[in-house]
Amino acid sequence: MPQENAFTTGSSEHFPGFPDGTAALTAAEASGITARGLWAAPGTVDPGAVRVGQTLANALLGGPDGIDSATDLLPAELAAAVEDVRALALPGYHRIEGAAATEGTPENVRLSAFSLRQRAPGPHPLVVMPAGWTPFGWSLFLWSYLVLARKGYHVLAYTPRGLGLPGLPSTSGGLVDVAGPHDWADGSAVVDFAVDRFAPSVIGFMGESYGSGISQLVAAHDDRVAAVVALSTWGNLATSLYDHDTRHLAAVKALLALTGGPVETKFDTANQAILVDFQADRNLDAVVEWGLRRAPESYLALTNEKGTPTFFSNTWHESLFAVNQTLVTFNGLDVPKRLNLWIGDHAAPEGPALIGPSAGGEGADLPMAEAHAWLDHHLKGERNGVEDWPEVCNQVMFTYVTEPVPDPGTGEPTGENRIVVPARRETSASWSEVTGGTEVFGLTGDGTGGTDGRLVPTGGPGAAETGWRRAFLAGVDTEATAMDALMKTGQAEWRGNPKIYDTHKIDRRHAVAWTTEPLVPQEGPRGSSHDGPHDGAETVGRRIRGVPRLRLTVRSTATSASLYAHLLDVAEDGTARIISHEPLNVYGLTPEQDTTVTWTLQAAAYDLPAGNRLMLVVDSKDPLYGDASVTWTQTVIGSPEQEPSFLELPLG
Repeated sequence: MPQENAFTTGSSEHFPGFPDGTAALTAAEASGITARGLWAAPGTVDPGAVRVGQTLANALLGGPDGIDSATDLLPAELAAAVEDVRALALPGYHRIEGAAATEGTPENVRLSAFSLRQRAPGPHPLVVMPAGWTPFGWSLFLWSYLVLARKGYHVLAYTPRGLGLPGLPSTSGGLVDVAGPHDWADGSAVVDFAVDRFAPSVIGFMGESYGSGISQLVAAHDDRVAAVVALSTWGNLATSLYDHDTRHLAAVKALLALTGGPVETKFDTANQAILVDFQADRNLDAVVEWGLRRAPESYLALTNEKGTPTFFSNTWHESLFAVNQTLVTFNGLDVPKRLNLWIGDHAAPEGPALIGPSAGGEGADLPMAEAHAWLDHHLKGERNGVEDWPEVCNQVMFTYVTEPVPDPGTGEPTGENRIVVPARRETSASWSEVTGGTEVFGLTGDGTGGTDGRLVPTGGPGAAETGWRRAFLAGVDTEATAMDALMKTGQAEWRGNPKIYDTHKIDRRHAVAWTTEPLVPQEGPRGSSHDGPHDGAETVGRRIRGVPRLRLTVRSTATSASLYAHLLDVAEDGTARIISHEPLNVYGLTPEQDTTVTWTLQAAAYDLPAGNRLMLVVDSKDPLYGDASVTWTQTVIGSPEQEPSFLELPLG
């Protein structure tokens, strides 16, 4: 039986504890876990991060062998933080009564929750943190609650309904509603509980991933939420899952594997039907309607009426909630707001500081430090510079300085790099000011015999070369993929190791490509402010800032085709890094007849070095997406005189 102690007397429920490990966590192990970030194999949570969070929870609440035993398993820095927070705040474990019952749950849902209540006389501000979409619930980000408590906040973290592994104390009851109305109502029930237990001076919500969407939705529907921090968030769930007639299949499959159980036990029949239809590529109008109901963008009028200060943090190569849909929502907000865009993928920037103390070098803590500053300003009234922040801050891709990581035993290079100077950041008064102009590149018909066509600067879309056609065999993947592994590739980017492509290996039988000549230096940047290293105007060939746009004319021997566009930065030796990409599925084609399509690629802030070339690759398959191509049919790209094919590049 866990021992009773002064630190559990604030609990409304008995805390059974997480299973204790048998070995103590060393300082080196903890540092390595934090430096790695959240993700292990694609779509799985790093076991080390789970271990850190659960051991901290046991140390605060009393694990199977008691508080002292759990604390002994922590390295000195984490143990000292636990002791510090014990002196400041009373830990608690709760099963909060959520909203009304749903199918399969005849009684009101009980939400697993963890709290830290300030001991000093109040009132104190409260931060509510709905957990992200993992089977470990609130325990995963235990460190972040200690950070907030040390800053003087009450903290109340909870696991949204239905998420979690059976038997874990962090698992909530009920069925997953995927940020639906039951989750909004649960959020308000959590606020009710907090008001009763903590009598806070003011309430803010902060969430990562799933918790960020729920935070926005609760705030839109509950007047008591005074500020929101939404990390790795979505604005429109419908377009996150299905955009440009393309299903984001890999993202949904990864999420379904992270609920803590099979679909049949985690979702009601209505939500199961939506998920089945999505994966089967049918009834997609109903899927879109379902996603829109769960989109903060659908409730912008409510958020704007309340004036809720809202902070967004996202990544350029986000694989779950692509950046463009977040931009649409951000631009629709008429409230105090901030958008930080970082190198990497889902939760890579914020993850390390959510799970443990900094281990990533200079700048690694900035994503969470600025999130906390937002709360400090809007909940505590601190004049900490937030009041003067421009609305947008973009980290420019791969402008960091790195050095090789040596093997600790041999001193030989490991093949990985570490960041020694952080990437440059640029601020703008609004998103509309990120792009200062555009440059149009015409596509040429050169490229017969497997060679590439050219991207040629023109005076505008109408000046592009016309009258050509280029063909490839559809339905076969190539080396031109958006990423090697969901979330994992972008996590490596964040740490200084972007994916390197060998453009010679892109099979031109199954793709077509166009490249520029080596780029000459572009004039210096516009007047936005900069922070970090700068290569100088003489080394930058193009400053890509904003949303690229592509127009192609397609015909196929089938009635549907997939056009997956990738923009690459190609070095002299033919190796490349990805700038942006976006899939498009085209349906209703008449074989051997032209159809012209225009679509936008994902936004980017990228400095193309002078001397490098810009490459556009179009193929028809990518593991991330559900494609419309028919294997071994022919897809033909052309450029008719009336509608020339072009790439429009946004410049800053």
